[in-house]
Amino acid sequence: MIQVAEPPLPPGLDPTFAFGRIQETIAIVIIAVLMTVAAVKILGPLARAWARKIEGKAADPELRAEIDQLRDQLAETDGLRIRVQELEERVEFAERMLSQKRDQDLLQRGGEL
Repeated sequence: MIQVAEPPLPPGLDPTFAFGRIQETIAIVIIAVLMTVAAVKILGPLARAWARKIEGKAADPELRAEIDQLRDQLAETDGLRIRVQELEERVEFAERMLSQKRDQDLLQRGGEL
């Protein structure tokens, strides 16, 4: 019987090489999955808190009460502003009337003070 030497296997078909590549690929996939889970666990609550803040639902009740109080004061101030405008008009009217009265008195006296 003639013994013929087996030809060497190509590098891609080496069983130990292929097994090493499979382990490396599995390790990479496991690491990627674990990193994704960790990112979701860590960033998920942060994203929800940020969304609540944007929507305005995360406001402290004390801050809400203070905002309501400031709005009430602003509404009251608007009413006072209108009242001050009315008083200014009345003062201007009274000044005009006094001025006209003074002018009439001066005309009656002949322009002497």
